[in-house]
Amino acid sequence: MKSPVEFPDPALKSVLKLKGFKVSRNNVPKSKPTAFGRRHFYLILLSMGNSKIHYDDRVIHLDGVYLFFANSRVPYATEILSENHTGYSCVFTEAFMKPLERLESLQQSPLFNVNGTPAFKLDAQQQARLAGIFDTMIASDSTDYLYKDDLMRNYIQLIVHEALQMQPTEHFVQFSSASLRITTQFMELLERQFPIENMNAPLKLKTAQDYASLLSIHVNYLNRAVKEITGKSTTTLIAERITAEATTLLRYTDWSVADIAYALGFEYPNYFSNFIKKGTGNTPKFYRVREV
Repeated sequence: MKSPVEFPDPALKSVLKLKGFKVSRNNVPKSKPTAFGRRHFYLILLSMGNSKIHYDDRVIHLDGVYLFFANSRVPYATEILSENHTGYSCVFTEAFMKPLERLESLQQSPLFNVNGTPAFKLDAQQQARLAGIFDTMIASDSTDYLYKDDLMRNYIQLIVHEALQMQPTEHFVQFSSASLRITTQFMELLERQFPIENMNAPLKLKTAQDYASLLSIHVNYLNRAVKEITGKSTTTLIAERITAEATTLLRYTDWSVADIAYALGFEYPNYFSNFIKKGTGNTPKFYRVREV
């Protein structure tokens, strides 16, 4: 069983620890896929060339000019296919974005949406506009401006809005009803529990009642709202998200099944095994054997 891959590399890790972000121009040679795993940072990439992103259980082919978003919740690897691959990248930590975490636009963006489209093909005008933003960020980063961090967050927000404008209108959330607002709050709470990175800090919110209590509403009200908006029960959505995290931990860490079970809030490993079997049709061993 392979051990979890630690990201970022020491040099980038040092920069992120000191500043919380790094923006740069890229000129990357042709290369085989990087190590597959979850990074402990967010990435916005302006990719110019031919490459592949092995993103969770998908392969995204970026042949041309693309804007790509990656977060710490989804494992991925990059493969450079062209001889001369150029572009820009902005890497930053979750702590760096904390001052903006309550902004609705940020929560609905590709930075945080693990189920959305993380790659956007750009036309010439979009490429020029986004390249200009990255060049401005690089120039600003070299200054001693006192509020540089705030400025960088604003530039990141600007790139996020460029991407949001490329999405179909159905991707936008409008709080037109109490049910939609409650469901959105529930989904945000659910997603914020992941990824699980410490086996000694188990999942806290495990039931519909747990979420209802935190939202200060009756569990029946929560269940009705979630069912109305998503067509699924609260319990089903919680189970699906825990299952997704479980299979990721089984595939990409060397934690024991018992440790994973505990981290996900199961009192006994056999309860966890039954849960995975019910949700996927496979035992935990199935996901472990496939990655050996």
